[in-house]
Amino acid sequence: MQQNGITIDDSFAEAFPMKATRLVITAHDMTWARHAAVATTGFATSVIACGCEAGIERELSPEETPDGRPGISVLIFSMSGRELAKQVEKRVGQCVLTCPTTAVYAGLFEGDAIALGKNLRFFGDGWQISKMIKGMRYWRVPVMDGEFVAQETTWVTTKAVGGGNLLLLATDTAAALAAAEVAVAAMKTLPNVIMPFPGGVVRSGSKVGSKYPALGASTNEAYCPSLRELAAKSELGPDIGSVMEIVIDGLTEADVAAAMRAGLAAVIARGAQSGLRRVGAGNYGGKLGPFLYHLHKLVPGAGA
Repeated sequence: MQQNGITIDDSFAEAFPMKATRLVITAHDMTWARHAAVATTGFATSVIACGCEAGIERELSPEETPDGRPGISVLIFSMSGRELAKQVEKRVGQCVLTCPTTAVYAGLFEGDAIALGKNLRFFGDGWQISKMIKGMRYWRVPVMDGEFVAQETTWVTTKAVGGGNLLLLATDTAAALAAAEVAVAAMKTLPNVIMPFPGGVVRSGSKVGSKYPALGASTNEAYCPSLRELAAKSELGPDIGSVMEIVIDGLTEADVAAAMRAGLAAVIARGAQSGLRRVGAGNYGGKLGPFLYHLHKLVPGAGA
C-alpha cells in the first residue's frame, strides 16, 4: 500500500496482555513533580530486563489532582500483578518519598488493589498517621520538609496491552529520527498510552531467541542496515539506511490502536520527501501475543 509516497507494509504489530496501574504524583510545583516522575519511570524500558515498562503519561493541572497541586500521571506496566506491585513499592519509595514536597495518589480505581502507601508508611517509624476521606485511606508520614502523603492503595487493570509497535524505515538516521519524533509527539497527545523507550524510540529492535542460550532476545538482523548483505534474510532494500522502532503500551487494546493510528497519520502526512520510505511492524508470526494490529487497517481513511 502506498500513502503519500510511503510504502505501508502488509504486516501487523503483535502485542500481548499486561497488567498496569496509573499513579498521580503531585508536588509544590511542576518542576518537583517532574523530578519525581522522571526518577520513578527511569530504567523501565522493557520487561525483558527492567521488571516493568513505565513512562510519563501527561502533566496535570491543580484542578485535576486530589490535593489541588500541580501533578504528573505515570503509567507502569508489567507481566504480572505481583511484579507490578513490587515495582510500584520500590519506585515510589525510592523516587517519590525521597523527592521534596511530593505526594502520591492512585490514578485507577477499579481492578485489583495493590499497596501504594500501605507499606511505605513504616518509614515514619511509628509517627505516621492515617486519615479516611470518602472511604479512601491516606497515610501521612513525617519528613524533613513537612509530610509525605500517600494513598494506601492503587488499583491494577488486567486489560492492559504491551508491545504495539511501528518500524520506520528511512534513507538515513536523520530522516528516521525525524519521523520517529513526529510520530511520538502525535501519540503523546492521546491518553492511556506510553512509549517506554528513551524519547519513545528504540534502535535496538529485537527478535525472540539467540544463538547464545542465555539470551532470550537478540538483535533483529533482518532490519540492520549493516547486515543487509550478510543476513540470511534482510528486510531492507538498498535505499534504507536506518530503521527506528516505536513501542507502545496502553491501558486497553483500543488505546494502543489509537496511538498507532495517530503515529501512522503523522508520518504519512510528511510524505516521501521526508526521507521515510516504508512503515512496517514487528511480529513473531502471531505466536507471541493475541493482539494483532494490522497496518493497512490503521492508515488514514481505513476502517477500524
